[in-house]
Amino acid sequence: MNAFHKLGLLGLLAVFAVCSAAQQTKTEIKSRAPEWTPPTSGSEMYLTYCAACHGKDAKGNGPAAPALKSAPPDLTTLAKRNGGKYPTLRVSSILQGKEDLAAHGNQEMPMWGPAFRAMSGSTDANVTMRITNLNRYLESLQEK
Repeated sequence: MNAFHKLGLLGLLAVFAVCSAAQQTKTEIKSRAPEWTPPTSGSEMYLTYCAACHGKDAKGNGPAAPALKSAPPDLTTLAKRNGGKYPTLRVSSILQGKEDLAAHGNQEMPMWGPAFRAMSGSTDANVTMRITNLNRYLESLQEK
């Protein structure tokens, strides 16, 4: 084996080692207080509160998704998975933290109801507006 082949083999081994190390690193999710967003903008709330896990396109491919115990669902197929009708009440219940989801293990998904309440000075009308507008935005993303 000549020096050129040895160098090529060494290069391949280095690439393999780097790829293996990259696969072993785990994404870390850091908890922090949620930023305030206007309760009137469903899209801005989605990007601020949901996209890290569910992805900007809502398909479950956000940058934090690999660190979760279960993959976040594709939110663009909620209606399809519910007989063609968007499940407004169920999504509202999930956002408020009232529904326990097996896929979220021990409440990996933040309970946005209390967070929204804290942002709104415990005003139920603002919490309802946030959940309604976030729901409307998610409904607009549904696959046809």
